Amino acid sequence: MDGMLSQEEINALLGGAEAGQDESADAVVNDSSVATVSEERLSPEEGDALGEIANISMGTAATTLSVLVNNRVEITTPSLSYVTVQDLKENSEAPCVFIYISYQAGLEGKNVLVLKEHDVKIITDLMMGGDGTNTESELSELHLSAISEAMNQMMGSASTSMSSMINEMVDISPPTARRIDFQATALDDVMGDMEGQLFVQVSFEMKIGDLVDSEIMQLYPMDFARMIYERFKMTMDGVTEEAAEQPAPQPAAQPQPVAQPTPQPQAQPQPAMQQPMMGMPQQMGGMPMYGMPPQDLNIQPAQFQSFMPAQNLDGIAPENIDLIMDVPLEVTVELGRTSKAIKEILDFSPGTIIELDKLAGEPIDVLVNGKFVAKGEVVVIEESFGIRVTEIIKE
Repeated sequence: MDGMLSQEEINALLGGAEAGQDESADAVVNDSSVATVSEERLSPEEGDALGEIANISMGTAATTLSVLVNNRVEITTPSLSYVTVQDLKENSEAPCVFIYISYQAGLEGKNVLVLKEHDVKIITDLMMGGDGTNTESELSELHLSAISEAMNQMMGSASTSMSSMINEMVDISPPTARRIDFQATALDDVMGDMEGQLFVQVSFEMKIGDLVDSEIMQLYPMDFARMIYERFKMTMDGVTEEAAEQPAPQPAAQPQPVAQPTPQPQAQPQPAMQQPMMGMPQQMGGMPMYGMPPQDLNIQPAQFQSFMPAQNLDGIAPENIDLIMDVPLEVTVELGRTSKAIKEILDFSPGTIIELDKLAGEPIDVLVNGKFVAKGEVVVIEESFGIRVTEIIKE
């Protein structure tokens, strides 16, 4: 009535103002968070360059893997995306193998290769001389050691390619492999000191003969991805500046006109015995005919390097076995075998004697990864049993 506001109306107005301030503050916070996320993405130029670098590197690595598994390997069609460890967990349908790679020269950082568990079993089986079908067994330390050695060779080749791209030697430390089951492994135990980062994921199609048609992924921490791009860009800028500083090629000198020789009087015909033979080149005015070279050219026969024969004395092409010399294999000594019914096995007790299919004193079998490779005899070395190899089995 008198134009004065009551205390309740004043409180209501103040409450509405404070709510408006809170809403505007929330809007500012939300805007800043969006800006932060956008800053963590690579620019289109950076993304294209990183994808091309990874594509060239993995192409070289595929050649190395092809030698290791003695099979055709194709690693192509890279695609780039952004993931966190939580994203990997949500998209992972089965356990996989993480290979951790640290760069110790030329570049400073880490990245991770991710392969499916089934693909690792096929690769390691091929490396050990199998046909790639022995994938029923559980993934063991033997598999992890073999795939670590394979990735060491592959990424070593990839580092050589990267060295040429940044014009500086790039070296890595021996990779380590680990089986990751996101259902049983804590997320903060997957990436170690790279935990909590946004990763650039470069995915490739991987084909190994008719056995594997799958995917292999490379995970780059954002700062490491930008470092690779900056080093690559510096090298490319240096090459461009060096090319710009080189002087332009001078135009080729125009040939000077050659004075025509003075006509000589026609020679009188010679007797028949002195005429040149049919088909022999003749010279007129000191110039050669029939394409004969001038006399002042120094012409020498071509020298070719002799090549060693590609096969050894046995007719078998030498293989680079040094690539897998450090891969551990399981050696088993088999005394013999027998077959028993379930009833007989249930009757076993301490002191039961089981008759084997071998005679006393007969050589025992030596198996490497389940494959029969040698025969031998049992010996005692101090307080341990051993075997002396007496025969190597040749297929």
